[in-house]
Amino acid sequence: MATLKELSNIEERFTGGHRLCAGCGIPPIMRLVLRVAGPHVVATTATGCLEVGTTIYPYTSWRIPWIHSAFENAAATMSGIESAYNVLKRKGRVPQDRDIKFLAIGGDGGTYDIGFQALSGVLERGHNMVYICYDNGAYMNTGIQRSGATPFGSATTTSPAGSVHPGKQQRRKDLTRIVAAHRVPYAAQASPHNWRDLEKKARKAFQIKGACFLNVISPCPLGWYTKPEDSIEDAKLAVETCYWPLYEIEDGLLKVNYKPKEKRPIEEWLKKQGRFKHLFREENRHIIEELQKEVDRDWETLLSLDGKRLF
Repeated sequence: MATLKELSNIEERFTGGHRLCAGCGIPPIMRLVLRVAGPHVVATTATGCLEVGTTIYPYTSWRIPWIHSAFENAAATMSGIESAYNVLKRKGRVPQDRDIKFLAIGGDGGTYDIGFQALSGVLERGHNMVYICYDNGAYMNTGIQRSGATPFGSATTTSPAGSVHPGKQQRRKDLTRIVAAHRVPYAAQASPHNWRDLEKKARKAFQIKGACFLNVISPCPLGWYTKPEDSIEDAKLAVETCYWPLYEIEDGLLKVNYKPKEKRPIEEWLKKQGRFKHLFREENRHIIEELQKEVDRDWETLLSLDGKRLF
């Protein structure tokens, strides 16, 4: 594990000057992950906030080989790059001693939903690559439409809160557990507020052979209706309420990486976000109670699996 000073001395591979929103959770995630990846890394990014905000022609924030894939196929694109590299290496056409890392990146729309088929194929085939999902809970780049990662009760442009429905009526997918069910060597959840945990998990993912997956919560002031300066605190509160637990599954063994000394009520996280303001009306308060029960149940289940093998 590197110290913060050591990390800061590593060459910046994701530059400033991009057009991602103030307070967006993506830049601190990518800056840290690319530092950890090492000098020889190639990345592909699905259409989304990260791609649009960092590659508006003729500018780019990427100081590494980078490819823009379609919305649905970042995982498939990188699996092709990794396979081509292996062929070239066998033929002696690339340096044999160069350890190149392969990284695919997508938001929750391009991972939970549109890109899940390609991701599942990569996981099943076992390509030697890392996939990172920055989960901001909706299709933020195209107008804040609901996704499979959108929390129950959240208001979006396609699940508006009104007299008919008080926000999204479906539960969010547990994508990290779905990925782990593919029996991959490594899958984990992380948060940008805990840089040590994120750094450790990213480093481990790049070192392990096979398809590895990181799901990182990414605050979005635009879609969460929050203050940009509060983004890191909002990510921390998601962890402290156990809405977004920090855990990893390595070779089938589940480990909870952080257990709050005092678990905060989910209401504290919800009340900071405008997308949940309708839940605090008296007629909708039952949804907060349902969300709390769901978080409590999921947290207790996770704790019961801590230190145990899932496969």
